[in-house]
Amino acid sequence: MREIIVARNLVKIFKVKERKGLFKSNPKLIRALDRVSFEIYRGEIFSLVGPNGAGKTTTIKILSTLLIPDEGEAIINGYDILKNPNKVRESIGLTLSPEKGFYSRLTGIENLVYYGRLYGLSKNEALNKAKNLVELVNLGKDAYRTVDEYSLGMKAKLSIAKCLIHDPPILFLDEPTAGLDPLSARRIRLLISELTKQGKTILLTSHNMWEVETLSSRVAVINKGNIVAIGSSKELKEKLGLKYVIEVEVLNNEIKDYETSLGERGNPVIKMITDKPNETLIKLIEELKEKGYNIGYIRIIEPSMEEVFARIVEEK
Repeated sequence: MREIIVARNLVKIFKVKERKGLFKSNPKLIRALDRVSFEIYRGEIFSLVGPNGAGKTTTIKILSTLLIPDEGEAIINGYDILKNPNKVRESIGLTLSPEKGFYSRLTGIENLVYYGRLYGLSKNEALNKAKNLVELVNLGKDAYRTVDEYSLGMKAKLSIAKCLIHDPPILFLDEPTAGLDPLSARRIRLLISELTKQGKTILLTSHNMWEVETLSSRVAVINKGNIVAIGSSKELKEKLGLKYVIEVEVLNNEIKDYETSLGERGNPVIKMITDKPNETLIKLIEELKEKGYNIGYIRIIEPSMEEVFARIVEEK
């Protein structure tokens, strides 16, 4: 697979003032990023997760040329963020906060046309593109209302439409479902999945670990400015040796050889905790068949990405 985003040894240091008493303050250096490196492949959803203040938004701002790194380099769609910033901006769509970036007295459509014109589209091209995008993000007639009347969910949809107005191959989505109601968040997730089917590459940040696991091809965990783990959700779970829960429903009334609990259908259920779910399940089923037990449902409950996140951050 070909890398479309490459970050190498990114460092960002912020100079702040630390208050001492009422009237004094001392300068202080905060190392927001400490040699952050990763690659993102064309057409994948890559999630960057971490605690508040870990460096997620700083990373996105550097990759989108809003901040200059103190050290390191990044290549976006073949362009260096320092040597070719304009080409980088042409290659990306960015959402940082749905509350910002719109003119509140303009309608949704008018905002999109405005941004389309900034990217060099003609008025007719921008208008046609804007009409197609409001249908894609399911804004409908709300696109013709002024933005000051919008809910947070409507602004989130408009934000994604805005970052698509110039049809970039790469999208940076910084917590696109934060603060949304469940239905609006679900629609945004479906839209993100659909965009990857159209060939878009997406860098996503989110505090919703279920969302991250559902959408992402790979996940990077950042903590205190360092990438501390990277891989698919399955790879991260296996690396940490997290336990799976196996449930096997038995249709016989009496079971003498195993500890059971009452299942959801009123039948005994055998539960086993293991880090090798496939091997354990095969062995258990073979044993049950040999002993003449009738098997109902079989269920493997995976450890969640929330467990992965907590374990990695706490260990580091």
